[in-house]
Amino acid sequence: MFVSDESTSDVLQGVLSRWQLFAIGFGAIVGWGWIIQMGYWIDAAGPVGATLAFAGGGLLVVFVSLVYAELVSAMPYTGGEHHYSLRAFGPKVSFACSWGLLLGYVGVVAFQSIALGVAVSYLIPGFRMFELWTILGQPVYGSVVAVGLLGVVGVTALNYRGVRPTAQLQLVLAAVVALAGLVLVTGSLTIAPQVSNPPFAGVGLAGASVVAIQVPGLFVGFDVIPQAAEEADTSPRSLATVLLLTVVAVGVFYIVSIWSAGQVLPAAVLGESPVPAAAAMTAVFDDPLAGRLMTIAGIAALLTSWSAFLIGASRVIFAMAESGMLPSSLATVHPEYNTPSRAVLLIGGVTALAPWLGSQMISSIINANSLGIVFAWILVSASFIYLRYDEPEMDRPFELPVGYLFGGLALVGSVAFFALYLPGAPSALVWPKDWAIVLVWAIFGVVLYSISRASTDAPVREETN
Repeated sequence: MFVSDESTSDVLQGVLSRWQLFAIGFGAIVGWGWIIQMGYWIDAAGPVGATLAFAGGGLLVVFVSLVYAELVSAMPYTGGEHHYSLRAFGPKVSFACSWGLLLGYVGVVAFQSIALGVAVSYLIPGFRMFELWTILGQPVYGSVVAVGLLGVVGVTALNYRGVRPTAQLQLVLAAVVALAGLVLVTGSLTIAPQVSNPPFAGVGLAGASVVAIQVPGLFVGFDVIPQAAEEADTSPRSLATVLLLTVVAVGVFYIVSIWSAGQVLPAAVLGESPVPAAAAMTAVFDDPLAGRLMTIAGIAALLTSWSAFLIGASRVIFAMAESGMLPSSLATVHPEYNTPSRAVLLIGGVTALAPWLGSQMISSIINANSLGIVFAWILVSASFIYLRYDEPEMDRPFELPVGYLFGGLALVGSVAFFALYLPGAPSALVWPKDWAIVLVWAIFGVVLYSISRASTDAPVREETN
């Protein structure tokens, strides 16, 4: 067994309520993706096929979230996965787990900084102005870059000034997103004319399988909750319960939104729309204003996801710096705002580079960050199984029955999903642009870890039972 110096509660205070934690998790998962991808899902699989894909693919996320729920109740420490893997397998594996997770989190934050400008350009016709250059055949516009940079400054500043005001805003914006989904569902049932979409598209359930491989990536974000565990003003068991409820709530949100959109517009129309959720809302109320309001709700979802992943990424960096895996200066806590301020600023600085790359890089960033997060899921699931064997006496306020079964399902499912990114798989990462991001990140991590371990004055402490 390995134990790190996990006592950071004297600097990061417990201020987050259960509702605020729920809003952080819900907002992290439900970002901009569902607004623009809904049409593809329905066109590829039909409304019933897409619904089944989300129900089936979501089972993997349920297994993984159950593993997380037990671990976060047993080790409610800032940095979550960093501590689980450190306790089970030691610093090298923990660094690999944390660095993979950071690839995912920073990738999401970078994606949102690009997507914000794209979203505003959907909302305001003719907004794309001042072409700067072309990347991979896609022009980069100065107006879109400017909006992305304004978002970087705003979200970074909000997180710099404290987790409580950030969580309060998360709660408001998450409510806006949930309300928009409720209006779409209610309208499709009571107002809109019904259309006759085939329940399945493609051949049998083939379309559903195409959608299913995207599902775990669309649930990424529940694992942000453990990152702020020491800032939670609730019991460890309640923390686990909030995590599970978040996954269930998001699953219901996705399923009813997909089903509702499939009732109001033909699948082909939704598939061709750049913002299919907005197109569905326009059809429900026969008013373009309704579609614009849905787009605004989508921007609210984008901001909640952005802010939540910035919270998660900064806390992972903080925990790694506390353990001597990154420069100790990144573990600095602001004396007034009580935030890992330097970690927040570092992520803000890196994110500010993303809008200059243009929307053509969105898919590569998403692919690379999904691989990083699933890699972390593998190591967390393995840590869960090992700690069940090595430390059966560990206090687990939320203890899974037949834990080995759930841990095994989470591990096997995560490995199977990870294989989908590898060469030879139908959904493999693209060479060189996707793999370049992964390889550069991995090399940078190895170099940074080597430098930090050689220079730190407080090496990770290893203890054996």
